[in-house]
Amino acid sequence: MPTIRETLAAQPVALSEELASVQLAQEAPEGEATALGGDAERYVVTRGVAVVPVRGLLTPNSAMLERYLGWTTYFGLEETMDHLAASEDVSAVVLDVDSPGGLVTGLEAAAEAIARCAAVKPVHALVAPLAASAAYWLASQARDITVTPGSLVGSIGVALIASAPVQPDIMGMQTIPMVSSHARAKRPDVSTEEGRAELQRWLDESEVRFHAAVARGRGIAEADLPERLSVSADTAWGGGVYAPDDAVSRGLADTVETRAAFYARILAAYAPRPSARRTASFTARAAAAAALAAS
Repeated sequence: MPTIRETLAAQPVALSEELASVQLAQEAPEGEATALGGDAERYVVTRGVAVVPVRGLLTPNSAMLERYLGWTTYFGLEETMDHLAASEDVSAVVLDVDSPGGLVTGLEAAAEAIARCAAVKPVHALVAPLAASAAYWLASQARDITVTPGSLVGSIGVALIASAPVQPDIMGMQTIPMVSSHARAKRPDVSTEEGRAELQRWLDESEVRFHAAVARGRGIAEADLPERLSVSADTAWGGGVYAPDDAVSRGLADTVETRAAFYARILAAYAPRPSARRTASFTARAAAAAALAAS
């Protein structure tokens, strides 16, 4: 049975591979696999606050990974955020994030859905304990980001593992990729300088969009972002992950708070207020009871 790593191989990722090692090593679920706790719930509403889990390795629309492992898909997240934005029963949204990132394909649409929702009602992100790469791209579109003690955020950048045949395989067969005459960019040969340049171009273009989204979401000048993300004076050394206080000082998060304290604060802030009619009715009943007691 293939692993998750093998299933996602050769696809561009916004992912911290070190922090995703456990998930990548898991076996990919088969169609007859048993769902863990049934179908994955995309959100739950408590006292007017919708909590949306962002979990696992993020993929565009892998219903199998969503159903059986409870991992978030970009399609599901986009659909959820648009629904919550229009819901009169939801006063605010919490993105509860624990993810090492995922694929690049489909990511921007989900991030834009979060931004659309945040434009009409408060969206808060809670990192507990990980928002790396694609997961941070999503979290950065919230109104604010809270990280729990010991959490990690960052890994902002895009990666791709490319391969090229160099010798026959165990069966004595050598794979030779070929493309049509005017489609060389479909399968760049990484063993050539031109092939590597094409892949680097694609990665760099993706990083530009990543940086632009983070800068916009966090209110940081885009030109200043590479310096904030770098672990050295050389801005090429971005892509690191940061502990809570470091993340706050770099402008990648707003506050450090325990999970319990965060939810107590958020639920109190958006708790439904009694209507004026209900308050007047209660006041009248209280006055009548007081008059009866005094008689």
